[in-house]
Amino acid sequence: MNPSRPNPPPSRPSGAPFLGVGVGLRPKHYPHVLEQGLRGGLGVDWFEALSENYMIPGGSPPRVLDDVRARFPVVLHGVSMNLGSTDPLDENYLDRLARLIDRVSPAWVSDHLCWTGVGGRQLHDLLPLPFTEESIRHVAARILHAQERLGRRMAVENVSSYMSFARDEMPEWEFLAAVADRADCGILLDVNNIYVSARNHGFAPERYIDAIPAERVFQFHLAGHSEQGPLLIDTHDHPVKDEVWALFERAVRRFGAVSTLIEWDDRIPPFKTLEAHAARAREIIERVTAREDESRETLGGRAAGEPGSPRTVGGRGTSRAVIAPDGPAGRALRVGPGAPERPGS
Repeated sequence: MNPSRPNPPPSRPSGAPFLGVGVGLRPKHYPHVLEQGLRGGLGVDWFEALSENYMIPGGSPPRVLDDVRARFPVVLHGVSMNLGSTDPLDENYLDRLARLIDRVSPAWVSDHLCWTGVGGRQLHDLLPLPFTEESIRHVAARILHAQERLGRRMAVENVSSYMSFARDEMPEWEFLAAVADRADCGILLDVNNIYVSARNHGFAPERYIDAIPAERVFQFHLAGHSEQGPLLIDTHDHPVKDEVWALFERAVRRFGAVSTLIEWDDRIPPFKTLEAHAARAREIIERVTAREDESRETLGGRAAGEPGSPRTVGGRGTSRAVIAPDGPAGRALRVGPGAPERPGS
């Protein structure tokens, strides 16, 4: 790399403003989130809600989600769209999701690049696809249909995997990038899933990070995993491992400030543990992006704060102003202080 020509700041996808660092909205934490959120005492910036848990009208979950949405940005994350299946897309599911979107007005909507059932039967798992041109055409067409029905672009997430197909024609990162390009959708890049799959299949996770188009990345996921014999399993029931934190730092250098979520779906700890993880992620984002901005200023590149370089002001315990230069609002947003469920992989 020529030291006299610093890397330009990554461009942010249209429709994906930087929200800061968030956590999953889980029933165990409802009382704490509602009480401390009202007081401005939460050390997170936004929440991700599992779409399927809030589609049924009535009951406490929809009311809690409405209360949280009144105070924080919310993103909807699904596990049942079944984008990779050969079954027809479930139009009733899309109708219910569309109604939820209308009520909640999420920052964006996401689901998984996988299949979850066939023959009308849900398997309640996130199963990998063969990485082939045929799969790209099939899944991209289904994503395009879902986006048309929902009236918005969505993001698709890479899943962890424990097997591969003999018919694979390309590495996973090429497959993911091609699907996003054909469907003109965003990418929810799960950093832990990249690390888990890299260990299980023997590839370098850095190659995956470096190959993903920056302009497609809406969001990051961070989670903990478990070891089971020679395999790593994406269990979402442990702290984020040091190796995943290191890969996340590389992702921030590659993609810039991207909305980041801490996932914890089993053996759920006290909320303060999630806040500590959020603080660590926030520190990495602010440190890395500040260093990149300083390097560009020193070497004559684009200065921090100019268009295309999303930044945050404030930190944990203060209101955070998020600048979304090419998001739908193109404005500073105030996003809160401090700035049995199935896991959302």
